[in-house]
Amino acid sequence: MDKDLFLYDAELRKEYGVICGIDEAGRGSLAGDVYAAAVVFDEGVFIDGLNDSKKLSEKKREIIYDEIILKARAYCVASASIAEIEELNILQASLLAMERAVKGLSIRPDLTLADGNKAPRLDCKVQTIVKGDGISASIAAASVLAKVSRDRYMKKLTVTYPQYQFERHKGYGTKLHYELIREYGKSEVHRPSFLKSIKI
Repeated sequence: MDKDLFLYDAELRKEYGVICGIDEAGRGSLAGDVYAAAVVFDEGVFIDGLNDSKKLSEKKREIIYDEIILKARAYCVASASIAEIEELNILQASLLAMERAVKGLSIRPDLTLADGNKAPRLDCKVQTIVKGDGISASIAAASVLAKVSRDRYMKKLTVTYPQYQFERHKGYGTKLHYELIREYGKSEVHRPSFLKSIKI
């Protein structure tokens, strides 16, 4: 499976040259910033076990995260703030984070592969791929970097807001998280537009 991901990118590299994969994390979360990552691999790089971050355990993601950073030709992790999510909406904020990630790369890609069916505005060719994190190695790697980076950020928020137990649910709308919001109210790191339906 993971070999197929690298073969997919290799075929595109023959036609386009430098291939970049982008993906986001935290789009559906009730709290915190939305994160995105961009990754460029050289031809011949292989990471055993690389896959869509949602299909990997937290421990496996952490291991693969380190290997991606070690083996990537270039990578960048970026985010869009809660204020930007509220001002723009979550889709546009996610695309903004992706745009920042690509612009933060040390090299300019010839083709950027974006997970999903919406693409950010970039000064290179962009191709969207639905469920691309299970198809392209570059997108899968971006999904891991974005997910691990955002999970670490949510764990840091636990220090300031221990009552919400962000380290357990990472801000997503779990039963526990909803119960804690009803008990303690909304915090500064919750997304107001995501909590309109919650009666507190």
